[in-house]
Amino acid sequence: MLYYLFDLIKDTGLPGARLMGYISFRALLAIVIALIVSTWFGSSLIDYFKKKQITETLREFDKNNLKAGVPTMGGIIIIIAILVPCLLVGKLDNLYMLLLLLTTVWLGILGFADDYIKTFKKNKDGISGKIKIVAQVGLGLFIGLALYFSPQAVMRENITVNKNNTEEVLHRTTPEKLTKTTIPFIKNHNLDYSEIMSFCGEYKEIAGWILFVVVTIIVVTAVSNGANLNDGMDGMLAGNAAIIGVALAVLAYVSSHVNWAEYLNIMFLPGGEEVVIFTFAFIGALIGFLWYNSFPAQVFMGDTGSLTIGGIIGVIAILLHKEILLVLLCGIFVAENMSVILQVAYFKKGKKKGIKQRIFRRTPLHHHYNVEDEKLDKECTYIFKGPKRPLHESKVTIRFWIVTIIMAAITLMTLKIR
Repeated sequence: MLYYLFDLIKDTGLPGARLMGYISFRALLAIVIALIVSTWFGSSLIDYFKKKQITETLREFDKNNLKAGVPTMGGIIIIIAILVPCLLVGKLDNLYMLLLLLTTVWLGILGFADDYIKTFKKNKDGISGKIKIVAQVGLGLFIGLALYFSPQAVMRENITVNKNNTEEVLHRTTPEKLTKTTIPFIKNHNLDYSEIMSFCGEYKEIAGWILFVVVTIIVVTAVSNGANLNDGMDGMLAGNAAIIGVALAVLAYVSSHVNWAEYLNIMFLPGGEEVVIFTFAFIGALIGFLWYNSFPAQVFMGDTGSLTIGGIIGVIAILLHKEILLVLLCGIFVAENMSVILQVAYFKKGKKKGIKQRIFRRTPLHHHYNVEDEKLDKECTYIFKGPKRPLHESKVTIRFWIVTIIMAAITLMTLKIR
């Protein structure tokens, strides 16, 4: 709203009337507004939740500890803190902004419904897994098709030319709809989905788009669920996601700035600057939420927050054509997902043989490091014994943050290392 107001008065000569034309100003304003909204609104919402006794349904091994009686569904704080600055300083006719706002609302409603069933219906399982998957797949399908059909979803491909025996990076003058993404550590690092589908002959272009839509569905679903699994300790997911958000903000800025895109030899995305605005609001909302969610937590985000956070990260990467980089950037989420998958598979294998066996002491992975020995199954064998003494959850959280910082740094280094 403010963007359009300033756009009307930009030629009036009023001091500061042109500030909204600068991406850096709008981005910083977005993060400040998000911080203010999350900290101010968060306090009021927490008091309301306490009054209404909207608390999390704890698992048996979590009862009688500091988590008892802590309000849940705090993801509402994050969602509101994202939406307010984006509506104020964002371009609401920009495809990328609209898709990110849709993702926030869509997955926010899904997570809210799940938390509502757990909290008010006293059903600890919440929404069935099938419904969650259908909703996530539906969102991924919509995002992929929107990028296929919308004339706004274009890019100017980076090309290398030789001039006087010197390589020079240029961008095509005409924006095109391309099914390309970035591969890390490779010099000419654009992967074309249509080339992967070249066996389809004359139909390879449409086949490439179909593959792109499938990849979009997989990324949105996997990252959303990975973030959901990572949410298990005070400040864990909010901190990790904020760090990931900073890396995505850098990728969004250089991808939407033609000079930086040329310097780094990456694709230039016209209109991608609105992803920068959204990502800064995302970072501000998460940092503001940490005000209340750091140990000992005054509120939990619940699925309302975790599903939304993961979906946002996945969609941002898709919009920037950097989805393959998520394997590095979201390494913690990958590890959390794999720990659960491997644990279940290994346990079932042992069950068929009539023995109890597990790989980790408990999953998702972060619980492996702080579970107490007396809470383990004495009849079960474990491949990884874990630390000699259980680590405090705040120590586990900070160490996971450090790993995510390292992964984020490596992700950004891939822009130059190839």
